[in-house]
Amino acid sequence: MDHIILEVGLAVALIALAGLLSAKLRFSVIPFYILMGMAVGPHAPELWHFDFRFIESAPLIEFMGRLGVLFLLFYLGLEFSVGRLIKSGRSIVVGGTIYILINFTLGLLFGLVTGFPFKEILVIAGITTISSSAIVAKVLVDLKRTANPETEMVLGITLFEDVFLAVYISILSGLVLSGSTSVGGVLLSALFALGFMLFIIILGRKAVPLLNRLLNIRSNELFVLVVFGALFLVAGFSETIHVAEAIGALLVGLVLAETEHMKRIEHLILPFRDFFGAIFFFSFGLTIDPFSLGGAVWLSLGAVILTLFGNVLAGMLAGRSAGLSPKASTNIGLTIVSRGEFSIIMANLGKAGGLLAIIQPFAALYVLILAILGPLLTKESKIVYKLLDSIFRFKGGKTKDPLAEQAVQKDGGA
Repeated sequence: MDHIILEVGLAVALIALAGLLSAKLRFSVIPFYILMGMAVGPHAPELWHFDFRFIESAPLIEFMGRLGVLFLLFYLGLEFSVGRLIKSGRSIVVGGTIYILINFTLGLLFGLVTGFPFKEILVIAGITTISSSAIVAKVLVDLKRTANPETEMVLGITLFEDVFLAVYISILSGLVLSGSTSVGGVLLSALFALGFMLFIIILGRKAVPLLNRLLNIRSNELFVLVVFGALFLVAGFSETIHVAEAIGALLVGLVLAETEHMKRIEHLILPFRDFFGAIFFFSFGLTIDPFSLGGAVWLSLGAVILTLFGNVLAGMLAGRSAGLSPKASTNIGLTIVSRGEFSIIMANLGKAGGLLAIIQPFAALYVLILAILGPLLTKESKIVYKLLDSIFRFKGGKTKDPLAEQAVQKDGGA
């Protein structure tokens, strides 16, 4: 533990270097953080007092990365609100169902066509279905698209994915780790997860007057402690009932967005969001060994192409079902194309169950490619839409929120 502070300092310096390089090249910063993490790690050298392997500090860096996910999703919830979410309830269920059905089916077919055994097919389908909440949040904030009309659907699909994830992990854990599963236990877990999310959303909306009084604290120190206490308690409790801690953080943000203290919370949370968020992407890169990816290149590229197709199709169908324009619908599919933490969880489950070793490098390379492509395609969504429009000749759709459409034009979003 003698060098843990030095290692953390080295990690932060490398992250800063990646950020400076990104700014110089005017490129999305997320791939640079991930690639910097990949460049170091267990395979890297130790030079004098500087240990680029990050062996001692790895658990701490991973924990700080988890905090980054919480702050990213919490901030995204603040930029949104429970009111907007409730108004879009039906379209979110429809859009989420469309998204899961298309991507999960394509994942199953991909595993089947490539000749994997049954359990491996189920793991691969899980890897290719679930988006990265952290990357989605980072992209929406960085591109200033939180006011866009499609953001309701993007966040709704993220929540819907988590309900699916709670059910699917319960089933898959039983099949892969023990060879059996309890139908009753799975249903109970799913209902519990869904009930918890609805409880927080509904109770939070009713409790806005009380929250306004409770947060009427003059001291910034005490104010931050109260807000962070609520954030970590809800996020931590979420995980105990099989709801991702990141979704718990999103729910807290959605609730506090309704209070009169939203701007103050947003101002105080910004430095934590940026600092710990950067560490998350670096930490994610640390988990990828570039020397183990070779055997999974063609498999990963095939899955990436299929995912891009499935996401654009699902985004178009989900957006159109909610009455959004073709541009906004294209944005949905591109914004949630990134894969990340949940895909790695699925791969680790396969490893714990003793499944084929190829799943680990496949998941790592697949996630890396989409973690890089996702932010790039979202940033250039206007070009992607023009290309698609030149092929399919979309008819102009109506946007449900005229003010949000103005925000799109102002921010330059597609």
